[in-house]
Amino acid sequence: MASILIVCTGNVCRSPIAEAALRAALTERFGNRAPAVSSAGTAGWEGSGAVGGSVEAAAERGHDIGDHVARMLTPAMVGDADLVLCMAAEHRDAIRSVAPDDAAARAFTLKELVRLLEELPPAAGADPEALAGRVADAAAARRSGAETNPWDEDIVDPLGLSMEAIRAIAWEIDAWIQRLVAGLCDPSPARRVL
Repeated sequence: MASILIVCTGNVCRSPIAEAALRAALTERFGNRAPAVSSAGTAGWEGSGAVGGSVEAAAERGHDIGDHVARMLTPAMVGDADLVLCMAAEHRDAIRSVAPDDAAARAFTLKELVRLLEELPPAAGADPEALAGRVADAAAARRSGAETNPWDEDIVDPLGLSMEAIRAIAWEIDAWIQRLVAGLCDPSPARRVL
């Protein structure tokens, strides 16, 4: 797998935190062989930095997003990504409306993909080349009707919320990213938690 694109609305809160968390987790696993991770927004605040509360909450979790620059999502970004991770169902649905079918098949909410991976047999091991196969297996499971809890797919948008709420959302993103990486890479059975 060469690249992962993370999508939210403005690309100034959730997706920058998730981008930094996933990049760190994959770099820890694979070093310089880690897939590239980037982010964009469906209504991206093109050229804006991450909002202050998100920068602070990310830093408290060990992630530096102070230099983040927001980008507007384009069909080309979606087409180039091997995996598109969305912070909410509305973002996945937006991908499906603008992207070719094969790209839309690679678009999941973060929680949806984690739950699908946790229902699959364990990964063969930590090899970045095997990640695309795990994503394809998750897509096949989704097509066959695997349940993922459609009532809990979204990471709440922290824009305008209190600092405590932003910290909680950053913690939630980190926790789901750790489960994602385990589901993609770990040969031991993943813990299933709905």
